[in-house]
Amino acid sequence: MIEASICTIGDEILIGQVVDTNSSFIATELESLGIKVTRMLSIGDDQVTIANELRNELRNCGIVIVTGGLGPTKDDITKAALAALSGSKSYVENKNQQSINTRILKSRGLDVLESNKQQAMVPDTCEVIANEVGTAPIMVFRFQDNRFGHPATLYSLPGVPYEVREGISEVINDIRDHTPLSDIYHKSIMTFGMAESELAQTIEQWENDLPKEMHLAYLPDILTGVRLRLSIYGGKTAREQAMVNEQLEKLKGILGNNIYSTQDDTLQDYIGRLLKQNKKTLSIAESCTGGLVSALITSVPGASEYFLGSVTSYAINIKEKVLNVPPTILNRYGVVSSLVASSMAEGVKNLTKSDYAVSTTGLSGPTGDGQNPIGTVWIGIAGPNGVTSVKRNYQNDRDVNSKRFAASALDALRKVIERDLRNSQ
Repeated sequence: MIEASICTIGDEILIGQVVDTNSSFIATELESLGIKVTRMLSIGDDQVTIANELRNELRNCGIVIVTGGLGPTKDDITKAALAALSGSKSYVENKNQQSINTRILKSRGLDVLESNKQQAMVPDTCEVIANEVGTAPIMVFRFQDNRFGHPATLYSLPGVPYEVREGISEVINDIRDHTPLSDIYHKSIMTFGMAESELAQTIEQWENDLPKEMHLAYLPDILTGVRLRLSIYGGKTAREQAMVNEQLEKLKGILGNNIYSTQDDTLQDYIGRLLKQNKKTLSIAESCTGGLVSALITSVPGASEYFLGSVTSYAINIKEKVLNVPPTILNRYGVVSSLVASSMAEGVKNLTKSDYAVSTTGLSGPTGDGQNPIGTVWIGIAGPNGVTSVKRNYQNDRDVNSKRFAASALDALRKVIERDLRNSQ
């Protein structure tokens, strides 16, 4: 199997000034080809260090993809390092990129400076993939097996994320044309409601019994739960699918409805499909989550087909006057309570005439209410078959608590919808 390394260039990444989003995006694209990313590296702005580190990466991997250090300023020195690494004797103008650069700069009302012209000058040892959306071309350096002990190719892309996303398809096409690829099969199992440690303990025996060629990864996320990824590298796709499906059925028997999807989903994606397929509608009433549940639901394209609207009832009088939560309940049980959550869900459901409604009322922090600990949330769900509520407790900071509250609300909602659909069959 071909292995790959992804390298980012720039002091700004090493000091935390810029977050590297390119590496994860490129890794996903390479994995889809059956190329296993085994190394990721960030390198500072030093020409000798860049050349030495990339030389080492080429010794270890057949594909090396580099981003960054190709701009018009003096600290952009990746090209010089690659020229030295590849034994370049001179630079040559890439006329196609020069033409693109002139067009881009003139469209922005900018003059074509000498530094811009220099960006289209490339080492004579590389091939060029034109960058249609930026002024630095993608450079391709191919090395024979006598250089690093195996054939190796280095792709150098600009560091601007937009340019990486636009240019990676051409890189992928080039890899397909020049690299013998093997199959890789991934299966995602989306779970919610169990912490990673609890999940690992629950499925420990199942994991121990997996076939030796099957690999399991735990990928936790606050908003989507723990994604389990089963992978088989270098097999035959039909056989791989059969093997994974066999293990998946065993896992379903262990985890039950803690599994909400067997594809790369979010809770809001999955809930959206349930609602859309069954022609049901949704509304939301939020207090402690401040609109986050609604934002997650509306992040799904096409949400307007099932999402009717929401009320962010942060103040008590909005709960009373807009959602019709009885003052007697608020006074007797407090804002963070089961009855208030249920009343909020009923109130927004009646207000919008939706089929389902979900509500949140809780304490994200940093202060409590004297009755409930920080991290407490009550979630109300109103549906065609009545109203229910669930309580959750988390012990994180305000931001993390809010996200956990929102995700828990979506998970509680999806379980009610699933239950209703099962009972209607």
